[in-house]
Amino acid sequence: MKGAMLVGGFGTRLRPLTVTTPKPMLPLVNMPFLEIELLHLKEYGVDEVVLSTGYLPEVFDEYFGDGSSLGMKLVHVTEDEPLGTCGAIKNVERHLGDEPVIVCNGDILTDLDIGALVQYHKDKGAVVTITLTPVEDPTAYGLVPLDDDGRIKEFVEKPSWDQVVTNLINAGTYVLDPKVLKDVPPGVNYSFERQLFPDLLRQGEALYGFPSDCYWLDLGTPEKYLSAHHDILDGQVRVPLAGADRGDRVFLGEGVLIDETAHVYGPLLAGDGVRIGAGARVGDRTCLGSGVSIESGARVEGSVVLDEAVIGEHCVVEQSIIGRGTRLGPDVHVADCSVLGDNIEAGGENEFLKGIRIWPSTIIEAGKVRFYRTGD
Repeated sequence: MKGAMLVGGFGTRLRPLTVTTPKPMLPLVNMPFLEIELLHLKEYGVDEVVLSTGYLPEVFDEYFGDGSSLGMKLVHVTEDEPLGTCGAIKNVERHLGDEPVIVCNGDILTDLDIGALVQYHKDKGAVVTITLTPVEDPTAYGLVPLDDDGRIKEFVEKPSWDQVVTNLINAGTYVLDPKVLKDVPPGVNYSFERQLFPDLLRQGEALYGFPSDCYWLDLGTPEKYLSAHHDILDGQVRVPLAGADRGDRVFLGEGVLIDETAHVYGPLLAGDGVRIGAGARVGDRTCLGSGVSIESGARVEGSVVLDEAVIGEHCVVEQSIIGRGTRLGPDVHVADCSVLGDNIEAGGENEFLKGIRIWPSTIIEAGKVRFYRTGD
């Protein structure tokens, strides 16, 4: 079966992490997120996928190439300008064939049963089947109410509470027959959600919803990016972890060196070549990329530290994200879902709190960034 993946977005809400890396290529538990998505599709027999790229397309090609390293066939098609969700799939139409295809957004972490979805699509004789997920606050989303047979009745855009008729929303994974694209104008910014799907419904086409209580998370913000790591490390969603299980959900890559006086505790994933110094404390749903160095006396909890970063002596990093190659001097404090981009040089005794974001390659002298509290 063929699939198509929408991976062309700019990832604006995840900046500065996405300044140099497309959102689907950001590491999730030390593996590009898109690789996790592709392997999930492969589990269900989807062995040929078209990648609709736009922003930094060369990053996808350099890492995946033709897909042979994954045992798949990948076709890369780059938009000259943003075409929207449906326009992007129209742009790759020539690669889809005539059979139903799986269409996925490149920023959704899910353990959806693809096999059950495809079978449901066939059983219903649908032209489009939309995966639906329940949410606690339906007013923040577009709702998709169904009739008793599972057929979509209407699309309700961000209703007020008195308009809420369901808690099911579009979960961003579809099965569609390519013939539904025939009337979509080529080269035009066009939306599945606001244009094609409502149009098909008005035409009386068979659109069905596939409700699922599977794991589902949109990775669009730093908070969600951290949550995805936490959930995987907690075992809430099944994603392979590259490391030897040392017990208590501590997974260590090759060549990891941990000082005998350091305290490491799960859930924790440490990539190859990580060094953890004397008296350091690391764990509580933390992910360390390859070559990361945690110096003596530092504490890292609930955080993501990407490849080759250095956390200096007596630093504290809590619930935050540290980019590739970034170096923190001694006694730096990072907390509150703050995000430091790649290759930052931050001198000692700086504070990065309250969700602050620092752009890549910034050089910050010692003690220049402080957060003053009431009464200071």
